[in-house]
Amino acid sequence: MAIYVIFLVVIYFLVRTEPLSTGAWLPWLLTFVVVLFLARYFSTMYTIDDTHLRAWRILGGQRMALSDIRKIEYSQLRDLSPTGFFGAWGWRGRMWSPTVGRFDSIHTEARGLLVSGADYPLFISPRDPVAFARELSRRVRSYSGRLAVDVGDPDGMSDARAVP
Repeated sequence: MAIYVIFLVVIYFLVRTEPLSTGAWLPWLLTFVVVLFLARYFSTMYTIDDTHLRAWRILGGQRMALSDIRKIEYSQLRDLSPTGFFGAWGWRGRMWSPTVGRFDSIHTEARGLLVSGADYPLFISPRDPVAFARELSRRVRSYSGRLAVDVGDPDGMSDARAVP
């Protein structure tokens, strides 16, 4: 979030020191884009209903069927080693990692959960990853039984037990 504020301050100083010219609309366009991304950041939320895990933000989001989930594990973006600057800043949040390949990311923090399903893994960062993983695991187990890697299963034999 701090980077958005820094961008807004830089744009402010550009507008303040630049005389009005034919390119005067550019700082305002940049301000609009930064404010839009900031609104997307603050609107990020995660819900679990009877059939889906939803990661939502303004003008976008992902939905993953609970029946398709195969792994729930703690992860950090730094551990995934995503390459490319635009994955986290991009509209869609599509990233690449040498450990998991392509994955989608709808996050507000670098620590969270990596949920693997039928298509691409999804990285999310709920406020309380432990409680969220427990609830997600409980609902997923009602569809498909125990998972091989499931940090939210209190009785499971997961090999990814490290709490973030």
